[in-house]
Amino acid sequence: MNANSILGNRTLVTSQASIAPTGGGDLERSCTSAVSDSIKVAPASGGIERIEAHFHGDAFEPHRHDTYALGLTLQGVQSFWYRGLVRYSQPGNVIVLHPDELHDGAAGTDEGLRYRMLYLPPEMLIGALGEKRRGLPFVPSPVIADRAFAASLGDAMRDLDGAIDTLQLDDVLTGIADALGRHADAAGMAPGRNYDQAAIRRTCDFLQAHFDRQVSSDELETVSGLDRFTLARQFRASLGTSPHRYLVMRRLERARGMIGSGKSLVDIALETGFSDQAHFTRHFKKANGMTPGRWANLRSRA
Repeated sequence: MNANSILGNRTLVTSQASIAPTGGGDLERSCTSAVSDSIKVAPASGGIERIEAHFHGDAFEPHRHDTYALGLTLQGVQSFWYRGLVRYSQPGNVIVLHPDELHDGAAGTDEGLRYRMLYLPPEMLIGALGEKRRGLPFVPSPVIADRAFAASLGDAMRDLDGAIDTLQLDDVLTGIADALGRHADAAGMAPGRNYDQAAIRRTCDFLQAHFDRQVSSDELETVSGLDRFTLARQFRASLGTSPHRYLVMRRLERARGMIGSGKSLVDIALETGFSDQAHFTRHFKKANGMTPGRWANLRSRA
């Protein structure tokens, strides 16, 4: 299929037998195809989210994350629209989606798709990048064949029943930073302006601690030591999103963790700072490509 195929007609005509996996190791061998559509969510690990998903047909509607989305295709063909083109990832490939880039997701063949994904907050990456750059590396190609990168992600996502411990997290961040550096374009790895990263980190910490209430610009000025307009510019340039959207995404992150706990969606919406369930549902769908009700249903099948 031509890469410019329209979104509604993108099924790749191929068979699994024709695909030679380029990596994946134990993760790939652990997968079976006779599983209904589902999402398994790993325990929270220092701000990193990890999932394993199995889908047939279309999985996610167009949506955006404020994190890097880093994935491994395990079975089938992973099809997604990204930066104006339909892309395809085969088993063993690494997927790299930049923060705040619109994308969707689907199985590229009738036999379905299984993959694992790690969602990395940009502020966690900046420290691991060291002096390589002061902003965010941009990887032009979202589908990469890189065995070292795949191995690093595979280690981080191998055990979805347990959390990543602190020492392992340091290794994961270092491996990801090095891999993104290898594949980023020259402009993406050039040193940027020397933003006040300490102020941005304080702002992130404050927003994470107060995700369940309204936060004012006056408060962020006091916390960061920057005026609201300088903070807004530096925050977006450094992390790829605004303080307001960062706050909303932290609410959604907490809500995703609460789904499946037995609480109603109404209670989850109110406890995570949304005005009502409709408000929660609108933001959830924009950020995750599906409603919270469908997310809950898919989690229950995992």
